[in-house]
Amino acid sequence: MPEKKFLTGNSAVAYAVKLAKVGVIAVYPITPQTPIAEKLANLVSTGEVRAEYLRVESEHSALAACLGSAMAGMRSFTATSSHGLAYMHEMLTYAAGGRFPLVLAIANRSIGPPWSIWGEQQDSIQQRDTGCIQLYVETAQEALDTTIQAFKIAEDPRVLTPVMVCLDGFHLSHAEEGVEIPDAGDVERFLPPFRTSATLDPDNPMTLAVGASGEQYTLWRSEQQTAIREAGSIISDVDEEFGQVFGRKYGGLVDAYRCDDADLIIAIMGSFAGVARDTVDSLRQKGVKAGMLRVRAFRPFPNQVIRQHLANARHLVVIDRDLSYGNEGALCSEIRGALYGQGNVPPIVNFIAGLGGADLLADEIESVAQEAIQMTRPEERKTVFQFLENK
Repeated sequence: MPEKKFLTGNSAVAYAVKLAKVGVIAVYPITPQTPIAEKLANLVSTGEVRAEYLRVESEHSALAACLGSAMAGMRSFTATSSHGLAYMHEMLTYAAGGRFPLVLAIANRSIGPPWSIWGEQQDSIQQRDTGCIQLYVETAQEALDTTIQAFKIAEDPRVLTPVMVCLDGFHLSHAEEGVEIPDAGDVERFLPPFRTSATLDPDNPMTLAVGASGEQYTLWRSEQQTAIREAGSIISDVDEEFGQVFGRKYGGLVDAYRCDDADLIIAIMGSFAGVARDTVDSLRQKGVKAGMLRVRAFRPFPNQVIRQHLANARHLVVIDRDLSYGNEGALCSEIRGALYGQGNVPPIVNFIAGLGGADLLADEIESVAQEAIQMTRPEERKTVFQFLENK
C-alpha cells in the first residue's frame, strides 16, 4: 500500500531512487542538493537501499563513476547543483554523446558571483546543449514521481540518454509537503529491471565513445538528435502510463491550466507555477481570460505542443528564473522560436524573476500581466526584471 509522509523535495527524490532499485549511487555534496546525498547514504547504511554508495572527490568524478557503473550494467544515479553541475559539464557531454541512460537530480541554485546559495534555474539552463533531457518539476510529489519516470525514459532503447530532474533549490528542495510514496511492487511492475544494449563484457569486448571522421561524427550527432526528439512522445507516454498505475500524471511535456479559451497566457517552469496558477484564478475573477502553461520538458523542447496551446493567445508573459546574457530568458527565446512563422504571434513580455532565491508574488505577476495586456502589436517585445520594472 502507498505510504504518506511529509517530505522535502530532496527526500522525495531519495525515496524515488530507493524505489527504482538503483545499483550505484555516486554523489558529491553541494548546497542545496546535499540532503539527497545524506538521505541516500542513510538508506544505504541501514540496508533499506541495496546499492554501492561511492564517496567520490568531486562532481566530475561522481558522473564519471556513474558512466562506469552504467557500462557495467548497473542502474546509476547522481545529483548536484550550481557550480557542481558546471564542474560536471565535461562528463555531461560524454554521458549524453555516449548514450548512457543515467538519471541526475539537479537542485537548482544560482551561479556566482555574486555568490548565493539560493535558488534559480541558471545552473541547469547553462547545460541545455549538452544533449541531456531536462524535466522541471513543481512539487515534491512530482519530484518523486518524475524521478521514477526518468529512469524509464532514459533506459528506453529508443532514447538511451541521461535525464535531469530539476527541482528548485530551497523553495522545493527544502520545503516539506505531503507526499505519497508509491507501493514498491507497483514501481517494480512499472519500471523493468535495468538493461542497456552496450554493457561491457570480457567475453564480448567493445569500445564505447570512439573517435570518428566528419561523416561518422555527423551521423552520430544526427542519431542523437533523433533519439532526443523522439523522447518527447516517450515522455508523454511514460507520464500517461504512470497516471494509469498510480493515479497521478503531469501533462507529459507541458501542464496547461485554463488555457483553452485564454487571451493571456503565463508560461513558466518549476515551483513558482503554483503562484502563477493563483494569479490566473485572480485575473479570471477580474474578467481577464488568463491561463498558465507550465513547461515540464525543456529538452526536448515541445515546440508543437506549445504552438497548439498558444494558437489563440493575444498576450503572453514568459517568466524566466534564468538569463541568457545579451539576449533574454532562455524559456522566452525557446517559446519565441516555437512561434516563429505562426500567423498570430502575440506580443511577449519576458519577466526575469526569482533570481538568487527571490520570492515571486502573485501581485508581481499580475502587474506584469496587466502590462502585457496593454501591448497590442505582435512585434512588441519587452524584458522586465523583477524589482527594477519601476526604477
